[in-house]
Amino acid sequence: MSVLVLDRLSYSYPGAPGPALVDVSLEIGPGELVVLAGASGSGKSTLLRAACGLVPHFHGGVLAGRVQVAGMDTREHGPGSLAGAVGTLFQDPESQVVMGTARSELAFPRENRGDGPAAVARAVEEAAVALGIAHLLDRPTAELSGGELQRVALGAAVAGRPALLVLDEPTSQLDPVAGDELIGLLTRLNADCDTTILLAEHRLERCLGAADRVIALAGGRVALDAAPEEFLGWAARAAPSLQTPGARLLAGLGLPPVAGVKGARAALRARGLLPETGEAGAGGRPDRALSHPGRRRSRRFRDGADRPQPALAFERVWHEIRGGPAILRGVTLAIAPGEKVALMGRNGAGKSTLLRHGAGLLRPTRGTVRAAGRVALLLQNPTDYLVHERVAEEASALALAAVGLADAAGRHPRELSGGERQRLALAIVLDAGGAPAALVCLDEPTRGMGRADKDTLAELLRGLDTAVLVATHDPDFAAAVADRVILLADGAPIADAPAAEILSGGTYFATETARILGGAGRALRPEQGVAVIARASPEAVPA
Repeated sequence: MSVLVLDRLSYSYPGAPGPALVDVSLEIGPGELVVLAGASGSGKSTLLRAACGLVPHFHGGVLAGRVQVAGMDTREHGPGSLAGAVGTLFQDPESQVVMGTARSELAFPRENRGDGPAAVARAVEEAAVALGIAHLLDRPTAELSGGELQRVALGAAVAGRPALLVLDEPTSQLDPVAGDELIGLLTRLNADCDTTILLAEHRLERCLGAADRVIALAGGRVALDAAPEEFLGWAARAAPSLQTPGARLLAGLGLPPVAGVKGARAALRARGLLPETGEAGAGGRPDRALSHPGRRRSRRFRDGADRPQPALAFERVWHEIRGGPAILRGVTLAIAPGEKVALMGRNGAGKSTLLRHGAGLLRPTRGTVRAAGRVALLLQNPTDYLVHERVAEEASALALAAVGLADAAGRHPRELSGGERQRLALAIVLDAGGAPAALVCLDEPTRGMGRADKDTLAELLRGLDTAVLVATHDPDFAAAVADRVILLADGAPIADAPAAEILSGGTYFATETARILGGAGRALRPEQGVAVIARASPEAVPA
């Protein structure tokens, strides 16, 4: 028996101008790992909500067709009845966590099912160890970072060992290490426990290698249901924004796409195109023709020559919690006017706290923070900034034009796509206070955002005259935006260098292109990778 059956499912949200899903039919069998792909607004989240009964029981609206989960028809069984068979994790775990501590949150599904104390304790311990959150078990959930909270919410979803696990952007707030570990955990659950997994993800490079099938949605309809390699070939022709960086690299060389870093390296090696590391590898110089403008100015500023007044400066800044650990530890750094900087590091490293200090929302317990003017801060949830009925009421016409939303002035803010809401929130913080900002800080701005929206946001941030400091877990987005990367660990910078130096080596904090090429030429983006290979083998690149 199929674990999930959708039979000619159509659905419209209350008051929506059109349907979110249109005549969707599919079946998912036991033990399958299925990836949902599609641009923002294509219907992925709605399909997941239908799979766990939130559509229509929670959201209302008009539903036609049938949804059956583990033999239960969702018209007759609501989310409560389905909870024993379906584990869920959505994009906003802060609204999903209901208990006071991480331990009680993980225990809740098993306790709710009536399991005994020993079974509950074992399930909590296994989920905590698997997700690397054992040290968080007795922490209040209100004190956890966004990424830590996401892992706790996932632990609660898997602790009950559901027949179907439904996940909406589960790696969106996780650092690269935790994100890869999460996909590994899902693969183990799928293989060892026969758990059926339905996963919506924008960073497809993370999960395609583990997928049995990819279902692509467009306009609320199923555009493709195929194996990962077939999906990548279709994406190259019909939906370029869904291509992974590795697939774009191979396409630039005229090679068929494959899923995953290992497959891409094997395809290049088979044709003698995989660059050697060494002098031309991780230690080589980046292609200056493809480097971001402004990198030379940024390096000169940090070396001390022609030093202007910094847009933002931290001098030996500490943030300590009485009776708890220090969140920031003697941070000293400066950001030049107009400089674009990515702030990276594992969950709990202190990135959000550092941004809040820069914007003046927190005061250091020791040290000083100086800004050359107003610091605009855009936090993780752009919806929190939207308070009016029309986009035109949220920000000035000039600010809306600057973020590319002039044509959306008459729309309701809640009708915008995730990427559009992020840009509207950016317009709001740029507009606030009247005076131009000296620095714009953004905390995980690509959460739940498709690749096309990420590219639009990156181009927008690069074009701002003001300095930009963006905290992100996405190396490819960091490479598109930043001249410089600051890597934070345990509340202090451990690396501060040009983006090409930090993002081209290693594994977890490297772009997919850099991992495929082993850091050769310090190429960060697919077009740079094609250029590196073209210099070594000009005949390999199509004219």
